[in-house]
Amino acid sequence: MTALTSPLISVTQLQALQASGQPCLVFDCSFELMQPTQGDAQYASGHIPGAVRADLDRHLSTHGAPDAASAGRHPLPALDTFATWVRSMGVTPQTQVVVYDRQGVNYCGRLWWMLKWLGHEAVAVLDGGWQAWQASGAAVESGTPAAPSPAEIYRSNDPLAPAEYALIATETIAIKLGKPSLTLIDARGAARYRGEVEPLDPVAGHIPGALNRPFTDNLDAQGFFKPASQLRAEFEALLAGRDPASVVHHCGSGVSAVPNLIAMEVAGLGRTALYAGSWSAWCSDPTRPCAQG
Repeated sequence: MTALTSPLISVTQLQALQASGQPCLVFDCSFELMQPTQGDAQYASGHIPGAVRADLDRHLSTHGAPDAASAGRHPLPALDTFATWVRSMGVTPQTQVVVYDRQGVNYCGRLWWMLKWLGHEAVAVLDGGWQAWQASGAAVESGTPAAPSPAEIYRSNDPLAPAEYALIATETIAIKLGKPSLTLIDARGAARYRGEVEPLDPVAGHIPGALNRPFTDNLDAQGFFKPASQLRAEFEALLAGRDPASVVHHCGSGVSAVPNLIAMEVAGLGRTALYAGSWSAWCSDPTRPCAQG
């Protein structure tokens, strides 16, 4: 199995990776925002053999921690806290990580981004997710496996590589708002972007000047990412001459924004930044401007 050059991995590639003997760890990130316990139930009912759980609430967010790395409804844990959990799951610098969910990359993208933020480049999203794995006829298992044993846990005094993925703070957005150096892309559905509905946050609308691209627009009818050429054409049309390097992605709480970030990378438009606090952090301060329509 050669090194992956794309953020995506196919079912066939994952099977070859598992057969190669190369260090590999698969994470099931399934989650349901309105029913948070359903992710565990979905995992227990069936998952890729050997896959372990990564839960948005328990593992990929923090609640009430004074050292949270971001604000909003799903604050990022401190980088050191996340690194400790990653190592406790058996990830080493040599491990190829594969993440998937059954919600159209809505949640597994979070772990993909967080590992990149940590400096762990060897991570890929299973294209098509759980549905593609099932459709292939590949083996599945059910139940909840035992936690990694102490012998499998990575112990090292050496940190992982420095982060290359940018994490943008609310204050930075406020300073750059309206300037050519900032292009915001909002991944929420069009009705939420326009402020017609808002089921989760206290204020409806969007950050002034933000462009709208719902994260679901990156996938085809079968749940796979669209071809790179199509993604590139769609993002270039959305940007309308704006510099891709100026793009900062956001959504409601920094989770569903990541598929847009992945799609731009698949399209060859480079690595772009994430505003993890997103709309939930922005609208928490009534002095910040908000737009509708």
